[in-house]
Amino acid sequence: MIYLIHFFVVFHLIMRKNDLQKSASPERGISGIVKALGLVFGDIGTSPIYTVTVIFLLLKPTYDNILGVASLIIWTLVVLVFLQYDFLAMTLSRRGEGGTIVLREILVSLLKTKKRKTVITVLSFLAVSLLMGDGVITPAISILSAVEGSALIPGLENISKASIVLVSALIAVILFSYQRKGTEKVAFSFGPIMVVWFSSIALFGMMSIVKSPQVLTAINPWHGIRFLAENGWQGYFVLGEIILCATGGEALYADMGHLGSAPIRKSWTGVFVCLSINYLGQAAFLMTHPGSKNVLFEMVFHQARQLYVPFLVTSIAATVIASQAMISGMFSIVYQGITTRIMPIFKVDYTSVERKSQIYIPSVNWFLLFAVLFIMVEFTESSRLAAAYGLAVTGTMTFTGIMMTWIFHLSKKPLLMVLSIFVTAVDVCFLGANLHKIPFGGYWSLILASIPFVMILLYTEGQKKLYKRMHFMPIEEFVRKFNMVHGTSAVIKGTALFLIKDAKEVPPYIVQTMFYHGIIYEQNILLSILKRDDPFGVTGFFREDITKGLRVFEIQMGYMEVIDVEELLKDAGIEERTVLYGLEDIASRNLMWKTFSLIKRITPTFIQFYNFPYKKLHGVITKVDL
Repeated sequence: MIYLIHFFVVFHLIMRKNDLQKSASPERGISGIVKALGLVFGDIGTSPIYTVTVIFLLLKPTYDNILGVASLIIWTLVVLVFLQYDFLAMTLSRRGEGGTIVLREILVSLLKTKKRKTVITVLSFLAVSLLMGDGVITPAISILSAVEGSALIPGLENISKASIVLVSALIAVILFSYQRKGTEKVAFSFGPIMVVWFSSIALFGMMSIVKSPQVLTAINPWHGIRFLAENGWQGYFVLGEIILCATGGEALYADMGHLGSAPIRKSWTGVFVCLSINYLGQAAFLMTHPGSKNVLFEMVFHQARQLYVPFLVTSIAATVIASQAMISGMFSIVYQGITTRIMPIFKVDYTSVERKSQIYIPSVNWFLLFAVLFIMVEFTESSRLAAAYGLAVTGTMTFTGIMMTWIFHLSKKPLLMVLSIFVTAVDVCFLGANLHKIPFGGYWSLILASIPFVMILLYTEGQKKLYKRMHFMPIEEFVRKFNMVHGTSAVIKGTALFLIKDAKEVPPYIVQTMFYHGIIYEQNILLSILKRDDPFGVTGFFREDITKGLRVFEIQMGYMEVIDVEELLKDAGIEERTVLYGLEDIASRNLMWKTFSLIKRITPTFIQFYNFPYKKLHGVITKVDL
């Protein structure tokens, strides 16, 4: 036990030093800690439901194996969650915001060659896609494993697999259907429920440890090292199941923008203690009950039958919260993808008047539900589903480790770079151990991840090709022609807004509108909305007047911001009579570009995404051959 105490003292001192760096909007005190438990730790917090059970489907529950597995679980949490995310990754943030896209933005700003930037961009695309693929499996395995615990209730011993899948699917349908109403009204209860959950698993774990205190020696990492050495390749492949204990650890970094680093780090310390006690408790229970098939639930049932049903209900509530965190995380990732222009524009609804970060993306929601239901039906059992779980998350962790190492190298932080290299090496070991899962269901993880990855590549490459085929006019040439037309032709009274990407080049639809159709107003404002490298902040301002009757209004926004364009225009005193924007009619014989064209047609336009006033809108079509 002294090893664990020493470890906590050291890490607590390090974390307190790092928390002096203030985050964007930190939640302080007990309130922030409780909120973090509900928003951040649902996935990793529910992993004890299935992790140990799945591992000992592959292993004989001998004394040495149990100690070795328990030791590997504890130190996996230490290295991959404490060291990689809590210590290293959370030092890399922009205005308190974290995540894969933030790492990409930081690293790209440090790189000088275009080739290296391209490599990092592709790596970040892979990491985001794997994270999204993993997001489908999280609710499926969490809900299935919790509902499977109902088989221990007297009278339900013979419940069929089909019934378990049906109940799990019904819970998933209700959860996803509720998303359109927003989670703000019930989110306040997430934290307290998770407090009950973590307290419960720690209590039941402690009860088992008291009966078999020798299990505490598993805290010594030597037991894990010896297990790997004695079991050879079988022991190495077991790492593919041990990683299940750390799934959701990436949420510490990805979600730090919601609450700040301090409450997340403080919460994680408590969560780690609860998880460690429970895993050690499950190991102790296995020593005396080696025939257990569902270790956590059998441990609780054996210790307190009268409390089993309330515990089961709490476990199902905890898995729903874990699934909710995943869904909200997917919405956030897709929104970042839209604003950073690596994903197509999807329809976004705002479910809260007070908090604009509360968003709902219908197409993403229903796709996730369909995928979750498919995975449940395809695998039917959480133990079989574990064969598909872990591959994506270890891939994400590996790419995160590579990007962190590169950043620390370029930032000239050798100590952090060495630690990051060590962590990345561990990630690679876990990733290699998970590769054997591919023929046994792991291919579904790759298939699910390939959908967003292919879409990102197709969309980004299509946009580049489209941009090259569009005949933009240099601003100098445009101003010269504008002065001739504006000074000699009849103009329309009022102000017209024209949407552009960059004030240095004028898109063909504006040239077409003004110089070919003769539609030119007294005041013409070129409106440009630019993404900033940092996640938050919005500014709107007029640049220097180009010429009489022609101005540029620029909106700069962080890539996590949700903006009200109409409100920004009003604040600037702009009263537009009409808003003109360009649409592309894409023609191509190439299947890839036909698919890109289809994506452009079925997804909302830039105008719809930013909720411009419909009565003032006029779209101008430009035909483009790809």
